[in-house]
Amino acid sequence: MTPTQFASLTISSEQLEALEGLGFSSMTAVQAESLPLILARKDVIIQAKTGSGKTAAFGIGLLNHLNPRFFGVQALVMCPTRELAEQVAQTIRQLASRMANIKTVVLCGGKPFGPQRDSLRHGAHIVVGTPGRIEDHLKKGNLALKGVKTFVLDEADRMLDMGFAEVMANITQRLPKDRQTILMSATFPDDIQRISRSIQINPVQVTINEQLTHDDDVLEQLFFEISKHERETALLAVFEHYRPKNAMVFCNTKKQCSDVASFLCEHDIEAIALHGDLDQRERDQVLLQFANDSCPVLVASDVAARGLDIPALEMVVNVDLPRDADTYVHRIGRTGRAGEKGKAFSLVTPADTHRLRVIEEHLETPCLCDVLASLDRDPNYELKGNCVTLQLDAGRKQKVRPGDILGALTGDAGLPGDQIGKITILDNSSFVALRRPALRQAMNYLSDGKVKGRKIRARRLRLK
Repeated sequence: MTPTQFASLTISSEQLEALEGLGFSSMTAVQAESLPLILARKDVIIQAKTGSGKTAAFGIGLLNHLNPRFFGVQALVMCPTRELAEQVAQTIRQLASRMANIKTVVLCGGKPFGPQRDSLRHGAHIVVGTPGRIEDHLKKGNLALKGVKTFVLDEADRMLDMGFAEVMANITQRLPKDRQTILMSATFPDDIQRISRSIQINPVQVTINEQLTHDDDVLEQLFFEISKHERETALLAVFEHYRPKNAMVFCNTKKQCSDVASFLCEHDIEAIALHGDLDQRERDQVLLQFANDSCPVLVASDVAARGLDIPALEMVVNVDLPRDADTYVHRIGRTGRAGEKGKAFSLVTPADTHRLRVIEEHLETPCLCDVLASLDRDPNYELKGNCVTLQLDAGRKQKVRPGDILGALTGDAGLPGDQIGKITILDNSSFVALRRPALRQAMNYLSDGKVKGRKIRARRLRLK
């Protein structure tokens, strides 16, 4: 791939500048195959792994087809989860950063209905959301789809798994017949084929068979045979031997997620659990702390982790083997991405043998097994986040911007800029990651100081 590939496409200079600013020097395989089709307004089916660049591909395409002067919904992107919808919206906003007055609205459950309604009334070019909340706004008459030129179904197989088939059908029936439809699915079962036939016209299928599991130069993959009583000991041994900077640990149940996170914390490995019993606010804060380097280990169930885009993940551990091979491939595909090396380890009890055989058949290669005794352990190993996260009680609606927080902390508070990490602005609150040595100085300032001329309360988020 050469750095001139994006320039060879028929896209605007503003989009080329945005791509350059985001560090996109060349197209990924899925972009190279799908973008010419998308720009030609073909209906497309894309099968490719997480992190392959699918979002940028359809994002560039839908932006290319927008009329900025028409403040009506021209693109609709439907996602299975709120987290994925927000990631997609963020990518689209970044791609549109050099285009004037492009408005993207996110419609997801777990957020107040009224502000979403008001945003739609003020006009939007692009809507990104989950099926249930999109349907709610349609029923209330807040959302008009007659101007939609591009319709995207992201992770369509996951939406079917979550029971959204009827809702998806209700929404697609309201769309113009002459739209472009882009469907993305990690798998292509009969149900997805039926959906494609019902909503697409002569679709072109793009399948990127990048083998996540066969390249030992990129991904170290190993299975440890243990007894059913050794799971926690084995997990600790893997951390103490490989000493990762960050990791995801997968469990099959919600309770086990919480138990494993607590166990790791008790052994000086900071971990936080992500599972279905968390409310939306708690989920957001868990993901934020993991993403901004305040907590290095995320312990998750498959449902909770689906759709998360986590770059530069060093290690994945399966405390339990998943129930099917596709889920296994999705789990370990979160590490060893974008040319980085990764590690994927699984704990296998005698009861898991049949699951191991299914994975071997899927990968068409024997799974290498080892024993715990082969691991050299460091009893002094500990793993803590480089940062801590502060929550401030002001956000977008109070006109607070990242630069306001950065200016207050580096100016009035006197903190060096390299002590301040990622800043996230929400509607009524903001979050800032600080290097641990800077916490006291920042809290001392915020107890009496101001941000953008107003007194702001701050509290440290704790791992739960």
